[in-house]
Amino acid sequence: MLFYPLVFGWWELIIIAFVILLFFGGKKLPELMKGLGKGVKSFKDGMKEIDDQVNLSDDTPKKTE
Repeated sequence: MLFYPLVFGWWELIIIAFVILLFFGGKKLPELMKGLGKGVKSFKDGMKEIDDQVNLSDDTPKKTE
């Protein structure tokens, strides 16, 4: 059997979810997921902004003298 790092099966994901639920509790979990979602959105917006700046600089005509 080959070893693939960071590849989880269903049982591992269920155990991880159960441990997170025990550690943070049911009331705190929605707040954590909301914060995680905001962080991912902020990261994607930042990456899009950088990509737009790079594409904008490529579209500008260059001076030839």
